[in-house]
Amino acid sequence: MKEEFLHYIWQHQYFDKTDLLTVEGEPLLVLKVGYYNTDAGPDFKEALLKIGEVEWSGSVEIHLKASDWQRHQHQADPKYDQVVLHVVWQADVPVQRTDGSLIPALVLQDRVSPHLLQTYEKLQQQRAPIPCAGFWPSVPDITKTMMLERALVERLEQKGKEVLQNFSHQGNDWEQTAYQLLCKGFGFKTNQDAFEQLARALPLTVVRKHRQSLFQVEALLFGQAGFLTEADDAYASQLAKEYTFLRHKYSLQPDAMQRHQWNFLRMRPANFPTLRLAQLAAVLASSGPLFSRLSEAGTVKEFEALFRMPMSAYWQQHYMFGRETAATQQSIGRSSAHNLIINVAVPLLAAYAHYTQHREYLERAVGLLEQLKETSNNVTRLYEELGWKALSAADNQAALGLYKRYCQPVKCLHCGVGNKILKQNLAAL
Repeated sequence: MKEEFLHYIWQHQYFDKTDLLTVEGEPLLVLKVGYYNTDAGPDFKEALLKIGEVEWSGSVEIHLKASDWQRHQHQADPKYDQVVLHVVWQADVPVQRTDGSLIPALVLQDRVSPHLLQTYEKLQQQRAPIPCAGFWPSVPDITKTMMLERALVERLEQKGKEVLQNFSHQGNDWEQTAYQLLCKGFGFKTNQDAFEQLARALPLTVVRKHRQSLFQVEALLFGQAGFLTEADDAYASQLAKEYTFLRHKYSLQPDAMQRHQWNFLRMRPANFPTLRLAQLAAVLASSGPLFSRLSEAGTVKEFEALFRMPMSAYWQQHYMFGRETAATQQSIGRSSAHNLIINVAVPLLAAYAHYTQHREYLERAVGLLEQLKETSNNVTRLYEELGWKALSAADNQAALGLYKRYCQPVKCLHCGVGNKILKQNLAAL
């Protein structure tokens, strides 16, 4: 058993309160359980209890064994002097405040339903990817839907917080933050790190000065990426010449990146980083501030138009310098554009919603995900095997959020589905 199970029992009062007595033999009445404290200090604050004939307002501390009080050094910590009740599974020793006064204790070991305890232990010991798989059919659909919606919002808020951390590192500059996020997005899974490094090596301020020229933007990107050290054909030579001029003009770091940092292994030519750089150049060279374009677009079609800008004529016919492609490709594919919506536009909107405290940006992010019809992945298939079907990118992100935040770390006590399962297994002692 984990201590968090006792937190759960106390918070929901899932124990037998008939003739409730402290270890010291005094009648106990719980008037208010208190609020769960996730910061330093006692587990529940502002509880209201009646012990004997006296009402006590203070904190409740919870341990598996009473002796954990000393093991955690609470007896020497003034923050715990406000504790008015020590809730334990086993009362092996009495505990005291720093002034030596005794703290009343409540033992739960014989007051928790064995059915509830068995269900909890079964969930904790489950080795299946979804711990509650065996209970899933018994849970009402509305409970699952509400939990998935919650998991989606939590996932978006977490992604938004990650963007805000980068926003802080960029001096609270939304344009630079959007640029960094966009570059990372064009790296997709395989070349994310390389694209992030490129964004650091090539300042947006330099790119913006030349966004009216796709050729110059390409020269800057391919040059800083390390692809122009050897001229593979006439176009590469032209880019290298332009890049040399621009690098000296803006004092860009020479040899900021090398070719070997870019991954081509086991990739289709359409996904080669050279083509991704050309596609990124097309987006950066299009008109208008980057952040406003990303934050103001409201539909999938608008984002497709933003991300699917036509590449230069050279890259419509090549996938590497000096390597022609059999099929003409004018821009990034639609599925890749949708990936950018999910991993660039949606996190940016979530971050801006948190920053401005305007929830409509988060609602717009959810709306975009609901417009996208995404295929199954390894995680969604786990839930599909239980009878749930993902119909959109919003469903996919909800499933990912539920799995990574609750199922994988076995956080059933914090999950709406897990809570419903446990509540269904409450029974009289």
